[in-house]
Amino acid sequence: MISASRNPDEGDASSADAAPVRSQGSFFGRRKGHKLRAHQTELIEHLLPRLVLDIGNPAPANLADVFNPPLDDIRLEIGFGGGEHLVAEALAFPRIGFIGCEPYVNGMAKILAQIEAHNTGNVRLFAGDAAELLAWLPERSLSRVDLIHPDPWPKRRHWKRRFVQDATVAAMARILKPNGEFRFVCDIDAYVAWTLSHLLRSRDFVWLAERADDWRLPWHGYTMTRYGRKAEREGRAATYLRFRRI
Repeated sequence: MISASRNPDEGDASSADAAPVRSQGSFFGRRKGHKLRAHQTELIEHLLPRLVLDIGNPAPANLADVFNPPLDDIRLEIGFGGGEHLVAEALAFPRIGFIGCEPYVNGMAKILAQIEAHNTGNVRLFAGDAAELLAWLPERSLSRVDLIHPDPWPKRRHWKRRFVQDATVAAMARILKPNGEFRFVCDIDAYVAWTLSHLLRSRDFVWLAERADDWRLPWHGYTMTRYGRKAEREGRAATYLRFRRI
């Protein structure tokens, strides 16, 4: 399993601790964070099944059909953590559909609470391995993929677990429309360098930076996540990368 997200309660975590078990529409997960409150458990049991993507069936030819009513465009956020960025985007762009992928049960419970509170209708969720979701999605079906503060897997023997790999770059190239974007935010310099290396050697993407501020500053409208604020407090500056699908 390629791990994209951090534990929304504790920061870095191993994919073994993150791996959920999904069976017959239910979602269970080993979690390091706080025990779910009663209402959060209710949301997992009753709201999540109405929003979750079933990749056991073939994807629709028009991905917009997973939303009701169908929307104008579709974006994906991989490893949304507590859901702050994803929900803010969904509220700001009600005619765009958003798919959120997150293996942690605590993160899923948090975003479900926000979806309920805002009555957000343009979000669908996937509680599992992002690589499986990428393989399921139709070709040229997304306008953007966001990966924000992923687990960096700093130990060399774990680098194969990082989300950004040649195979996943190729998978994103398949599902992104021409001129679609992959956006990446990270406060770990080694993972930033890793990501740049993988994307720059791809023939399918071009880095959009023209000046230093293009990677030092967030793009317009960016919503800082809880983990991003924590990194700032601890003195780690984030890098903001944007790549366009050729």
